[in-house]
Amino acid sequence: MAHSSGRSFFFRRIANWFSGFDGPLAFAVFMLACAGMLTMYSSGFDHGTRFEDHGRNMLIAAAAMFVVAQIPPQRLMMLAVPLYVAGVALLIAVALFGITKKGARRWVNIGVVMQPSEILKIAMPLMLAWWFQKREGLLRPLDFAMATVLLAVPVGLIMKQPDLGTSLLVLAAGLSVIFFAGVGWRWVIPPAVVGVVGIVLIVIFEPSLCAEGVRWPVLHEYQQQRICTLLDPARDPLGKGFHIIQGMIAIGSGGITGLGFMRGTQTHLEFIPERTTDFIFAAYSEEFGLIGNLLLIAGFLFLIFRGFAIALSAPTLFARLLAGSVTMIFFCYAFVNMGMVSGILPVVGVPLPFISYGGTAMLTLGLALGILMSISKSKRLVQT
Repeated sequence: MAHSSGRSFFFRRIANWFSGFDGPLAFAVFMLACAGMLTMYSSGFDHGTRFEDHGRNMLIAAAAMFVVAQIPPQRLMMLAVPLYVAGVALLIAVALFGITKKGARRWVNIGVVMQPSEILKIAMPLMLAWWFQKREGLLRPLDFAMATVLLAVPVGLIMKQPDLGTSLLVLAAGLSVIFFAGVGWRWVIPPAVVGVVGIVLIVIFEPSLCAEGVRWPVLHEYQQQRICTLLDPARDPLGKGFHIIQGMIAIGSGGITGLGFMRGTQTHLEFIPERTTDFIFAAYSEEFGLIGNLLLIAGFLFLIFRGFAIALSAPTLFARLLAGSVTMIFFCYAFVNMGMVSGILPVVGVPLPFISYGGTAMLTLGLALGILMSISKSKRLVQT
């Protein structure tokens, strides 16, 4: 009898760990993970152990999601300040004595070699959600100004490394918290208008702005070259424009239905650079075509809408802001990656969630999913 009650307690404990998990969100992630494994097998089966490693990274991300999902949002809020301070301190350490690879100083050795900027993808929305939660009902313009400073410090340090892709993701995560916190439209519209006008002027004056010897202020030379290459990939088809041109050829050759699983010529003849990482969407498009792309985009849209649904029904301001910002991380990952491979955005180092190979990025996604699961669980506990 005691043995039976012990088993019953054990199974109840296991069931309690999984209770409250958001079923629709888990289903969306599972389908995207399946698409990722399928695509990685095709594009990376002859690329060392990429397929096996991709599966291992997914399992690590799943474990991280499961662990974080057990932490109530109130406990997550306690981690906001320490995690943010640690992340900024490590970014300063990178600037002072970081490890340089391929012209970028992004890593630091603290017993293990790590890339601190990845911490800020989670620490930034945590910190800003904590900041606005502490000022709920008493928000003043000065509070939004301080939030902007808290965001600008790590973004500036990451851009200095330089790492445009990660800085954009951290910036987007932080700005989404500030926007969801209720910043007035009069502060949103002017920068948006300036940005649109700036893009139009760059397109119009591209021949003179991208002429040999012309240097742009603020941007690094490689960042300027990426923008110029986006505007006119044919200016250097075998050099800086090679990535964009080959990506667009692969996407176009897929047609409506695609060439079929493991039949992508651009992929398997190795014309697509970084075919298992940043440009895996081109390999996927070539084999599964427009129909496959629409299904993949539908999967991401379902995940994003589910994330926003969790945010809208969250029980506290902190949870709502955090869930909304985390959901925007998934949107930015997918939009920027698909945009750069399709030739509508500059090439930056942003992977496609659950599809691209990458251990650190996959772990970040697992932590983000764990946060959404935790908030979903807290909502259900409040309702019961």
